[in-house]
Amino acid sequence: MLNYTTYHHKSSTEWVTFVHGAGGSSSIWYKQVREFKKHFNVLLLDLRGHGKSKVAFKDAFNKKYTFDVIVQDIVQVLDHEKLEKSHFIGISLGTILIRNLAEKYPNRVRSMIMGGAIMKLNFRSQLLMRLGVIFKSVIPYMLLYKLFAFIIMPRKNHKQSRLLFVREAKKLYQKEFIKWIKLTTEVNPLLRFFRSKDVKIPTLYVMGEQDYLFLPSIKKIVSEHKFARLFVIEDCGHVVNVEQPLVFNTNTISFINQSINSSVRGN
Repeated sequence: MLNYTTYHHKSSTEWVTFVHGAGGSSSIWYKQVREFKKHFNVLLLDLRGHGKSKVAFKDAFNKKYTFDVIVQDIVQVLDHEKLEKSHFIGISLGTILIRNLAEKYPNRVRSMIMGGAIMKLNFRSQLLMRLGVIFKSVIPYMLLYKLFAFIIMPRKNHKQSRLLFVREAKKLYQKEFIKWIKLTTEVNPLLRFFRSKDVKIPTLYVMGEQDYLFLPSIKKIVSEHKFARLFVIEDCGHVVNVEQPLVFNTNTISFINQSINSSVRGN
């Protein structure tokens, strides 16, 4: 089972589950935990091979991961903690996992907050991923990861996010890094399906104004999906929860409370 941490609120029955991206860990939410646990029960988890989640022996020899398999890891934790429903907050590739979880288990998801969401890979990002696969056996994976981080987060004000993700990525084994790189190169059909279908769960996309690779596609999705909203943070790049934590926390907590109130009125 994945490594995870829970924080229990003395009165709230609402749970918020945080899902990090590829190469990160639950530690990237350190600017959220203190504020969120004042309002809700909190679940932080490390995806397989990340943070303190060691790869199970039976999975160590698997050459390929799928998004369904990774989602099942998350559901296993929910089941173990007997959490029927949760609000989910993701960053970067974590948003794909949350959206897939909502597709497979819609009754488990109260709302979705998608930070630095990836719902379409443009030509530049597809080329980046394919180069990673081509050179994975030639170039040390940390050099590749640093290159990826710089392309996605190139500005001076993105430096803290770059350094954080590079630091966490150092905890990955090279074989594990390669599995996740391969996973991202095969995501296009899944993202195409997500863009075409409104999952009918309250969704807030929180994007940085400078997230040039992914913001344009999110604007289009929000214009077409009835249950989706967009909040753009000025002077901010891809990792919105790290670069602008106060703005991120204020708006996401407000969104969750609005979702709760709407649900109560609906009942």
